[in-house]
Amino acid sequence: MNVNLTLPYSYDFDRALERLAGNPVHSVNLEQRCVHVPMDEGNIVTVQATGTLYEPSFIIKGVYSEKQLDHIKWVFHFEESLDGIAVHFSKTDLAPIFKEHLGTPLVRSFSLYGELMKSIIHQQLNMSFANVLLMRFVEKYGSEIDGVWVYPEPERIATVPVEELRELQFSTRKAEYVIGLSQAIASNVLDLESLREKSDEEVTTELTAYRGVGPWTAQGFLMFGLGRANLFPVADVGLQNALKKLWQLDRKPTQDEMRARFQDWSPYLSYAALYLWRSIEVSPMK
Repeated sequence: MNVNLTLPYSYDFDRALERLAGNPVHSVNLEQRCVHVPMDEGNIVTVQATGTLYEPSFIIKGVYSEKQLDHIKWVFHFEESLDGIAVHFSKTDLAPIFKEHLGTPLVRSFSLYGELMKSIIHQQLNMSFANVLLMRFVEKYGSEIDGVWVYPEPERIATVPVEELRELQFSTRKAEYVIGLSQAIASNVLDLESLREKSDEEVTTELTAYRGVGPWTAQGFLMFGLGRANLFPVADVGLQNALKKLWQLDRKPTQDEMRARFQDWSPYLSYAALYLWRSIEVSPMK
């Protein structure tokens, strides 16, 4: 079925699409203002903007059920206004970037497993090669439905030899991380869906028990996989550079200097991080 959706608050879908387009696995069309989302049931749902920042509206095409529609609303943060977050930050030192990026949502990952795989593959690589490696992984082991790439199933990766990933230019250690984590998920030792009901601390403890998943990866999963609102990875170089620019420093800020602002930014630290990243990212439309 197709659904027309109108939101009674500001929402910048175009900026959300710009960030989604940075992941080559995503099927994004910036000109048509749409993204194609693979669903667990095997169908592809298209979300297309038809409105504006201040009068946002969408056509959601191809949903099979109300459950799928609710999931799409959750993924894109359609279910809750962002206006209160903007008001919160209007009283802080991040006010300029929140004014610039008004209504930009924290879009959750289309795949929890895919989010973990992407994070591990991206570790300690420049963005360009990280995306090349990610697409090699998806194209070799994943699937393509109506032109949309879908991450492989963990059961598939659980049986892949390390040497096979090495042929794609994975390091031995990274290959072991990807396979080991996939084995835990495939055997249901690690139940990703159950993490939705656990606290940030519980999720972090459970994930970091696995090789290759450190605090940075766990925080990324919490933010983008589960959409948790109050996380800020102080070790992230991009955030350090964004704050250096915003605060007009001649050096990167220290982690203590960043943490000193947490009281003002909470309980929306994830949005502080998102908007800081956006403030230094190059738009693919430019």
